[in-house]
Amino acid sequence: MPETAVLLAAAASDTHGPGDTLRIVLLVSMVGAVLLAWFLLRGYRDKDTDNDPND
Repeated sequence: MPETAVLLAAAASDTHGPGDTLRIVLLVSMVGAVLLAWFLLRGYRDKDTDNDPND
């Protein structure tokens, strides 16, 4: 009987749990944050470079 418990414990320890899922969620959220920052900050870009009032 103790051998069965050891085998079950060894099989249970092979599972990774939420580690892979958590890595994917973190990666997707970081990429999303970069894309959101790019989208929001591109509106602040100076679009009138040809119309310089000092010329």
